[in-house]
Order: sequence, then C-alpha cells, then structure tokens
Amino acid sequence: MEETKRTDKEVLSKGIRIMLICLLLMFAGPTVVHIAFSNDDKPLYIPLLILGILFCVGAIFTLFKGIQTIMISLFGENRK
Repeated sequence: MEETKRTDKEVLSKGIRIMLICLLLMFAGPTVVHIAFSNDDKPLYIPLLILGILFCVGAIFTLFKGIQTIMISLFGENRK
C-alpha cells in the first residue's frame, strides 16, 4: 500500500513566520530608501541608504528561504 504524505505543520508554521518577516522587510526597505533619498542633504543619508538596501536584500533572502521552507513542509525533503 502506498503511504500518503502529510504536511509537516511545524515546518509550515516556521515558513509562514519567515514569510511574515519578509512582508515586514518588503515594506520597511523601500520606505527607508525613500526617506534616505528625500533627505540627501542630511548627515544620516548614507547610513539610512545602506540600511534600506540591507532591508531590501533581506526581504529577497527571506522570501526565498520562506518559500523553500513551505515547499519542504508540503513535499518533504528530497536531498540526494
């Protein structure tokens, strides 16, 4: 008899938490970059710009990590 695969609920909840962090970073990154570009004459221009770019890169990374975690919870881990 064929074994039915079940969704791993713990891994799925971890993936959803990662995606929520991604959502936060997706809003925070462009907002901080916009604030930096609108205040380019201030002394905090460069640190805010670097922080905003790091938030955007973090959003991309957590997006891929969250999708990967959700896929592992649904289909299992097939590493060879």
